Amino acid sequence: MELGSGKYGCTHYRRKCKIRAPCCDEIFDCRHCHNEAKNSLEIDPHDRHDIPRHEVKKFWIMYFWVICSLCGTEQDVQQNCIACGVCMGEYFCEKCKFFDDDVSKIQYHCEECGICRTGGKENFFHCNKCGCCYSNMMKDTHRCVERAMHHNCPVCFEFLFDTTKDITVLQCGHTIHWECVKEMQQHCCYSCPVCSKSICDMSSMWENFDREVASSPMPEMYGKKMVWILCNDCGTQSEVQYHIIAHKCLSCKSYNTRQIRGGPASSCPSRIAGMVR
Repeated sequence: MELGSGKYGCTHYRRKCKIRAPCCDEIFDCRHCHNEAKNSLEIDPHDRHDIPRHEVKKFWIMYFWVICSLCGTEQDVQQNCIACGVCMGEYFCEKCKFFDDDVSKIQYHCEECGICRTGGKENFFHCNKCGCCYSNMMKDTHRCVERAMHHNCPVCFEFLFDTTKDITVLQCGHTIHWECVKEMQQHCCYSCPVCSKSICDMSSMWENFDREVASSPMPEMYGKKMVWILCNDCGTQSEVQYHIIAHKCLSCKSYNTRQIRGGPASSCPSRIAGMVR
């Protein structure tokens, strides 16, 4: 039985079924709807919880049920309703117990990830060290970080591995939501929240720093003062002349450095915002 799917589903997925959450025995459109509802400010902190995704196989096999959105029949997981025969999701993954009518996402199941992903299997590869799927364009260029997506976004703290939002991989190899990167840049933050390496080409900014430092000579009493710095970009430690504005790495010429010994501490990232404005 075929029916239009426009009025069914939720903001996350278009489909003609709901789920009964195995953790609280309540009905929701999808697990994301459950997690949003059960973690809202209206819920007592002691009662907040997510569907236990990491225990999903055990729960799904023993307790997972779906409810047809048309006839309301509660049943075991299958693509077509046992009562009215409607197809509850044009895309159906029996392993993930996942339904979606929006096949334009080009969903596919990744055996290594153990979940369904979007974008077409032919366009992605699974990196065993990173433990996740990346675009084929990154196959020979990405920097491996063990279990790269098996953690929370360092900005919004949403778990990245099965997020529905777009993710980007920074030059350092750490992963983060794309919208969180854009928000960082709006606040003039250009370093990775995890390792502090620069997240983009900062060469033009470093040239601005060169001019700023050259036009701001230090008082004579600081003329011979030296400090040790650590470069966040290349990891080199250098002894450089102290300057109130910033300190330049002698190895990679980056100003993304932090002072580690000698004199009042200073770091470049805190001054970038002022120069951008």
